[in-house]
Amino acid sequence: MKKISLAIVDDHKLIRQMWAMIFADNIEIHVVGESGTLADAIEMVKTNRPDILLLDINLAENSGMDAVPQIRKFSPGTKIIAVSMHNQVAYAKRMLQLGAKAYLTKNSPHEEMFKAIQVVMEGGVYVCAEIADLISGTPQDNELPNSDIKKLSMREIEIIKCIKDGLSSKEISSRLYIGIRTVEVHRRNILKKLNIKNTALLINFINQTDLNFI
Repeated sequence: MKKISLAIVDDHKLIRQMWAMIFADNIEIHVVGESGTLADAIEMVKTNRPDILLLDINLAENSGMDAVPQIRKFSPGTKIIAVSMHNQVAYAKRMLQLGAKAYLTKNSPHEEMFKAIQVVMEGGVYVCAEIADLISGTPQDNELPNSDIKKLSMREIEIIKCIKDGLSSKEISSRLYIGIRTVEVHRRNILKKLNIKNTALLINFINQTDLNFI
C-alpha cells in the first residue's frame, strides 16, 4: 500500500522534530519534508506535492491564513491540516473556509492527529474535539455581536486582543514580534473594516464585544 506523504510547516524547529518523531514509527505515513517559513513551504510543496501538509497558523513572518490559498495554488491535491495554539472557533471556521481540511489545536493528543489524517484522506473534514465542544456552545454567525468581525485577519484579531489588554503599539510590537509601523497599519485597517472612527470608539467596541467569539 502506498504510504501517505506528509510535510510539516512550523516556525519552531523543536515542534517540527517532535511531529516527525510521532510519525517515524507509523508504517502508513512518510514525512517528505519540513520548513519553518512560508517561502520555504511553498518550494517544498512544489517539489514534493505531499498528500498532507501540517500547517501551523502562527508563522513568524506570515499567517497560516495567508499560506493556505498559496499552497493550494501550487499543489491543489495537498490536503492541509491546520494546527494552532488558538482554540477560537472563528480561527477554525476561517481556515476551513480558506480550504484547510482539518483544524487541530496543540492541545490535541497525537491520536487525534492520526484520526484527522485518516478522515481527510478519505475525503472528509475534521475538527478536533476541543473546537467541536466550543462550536456546540457558540451562537451561529448571524447571532454574533458584529458581523464585521469576520472581515478581520488573524493578526488583526490578535492586535484587538492586545488592545483589550491595554497594550500600547510599542508593547503590541514586542508581544507579536512585528514592527511598530506594522502595528499602526493593522490598527488603521481594523478601524476601517469595523467602520469605527477612532481608537476611543474601538476600545468601547472591544469592551462591549465577547472576544471568545473571535
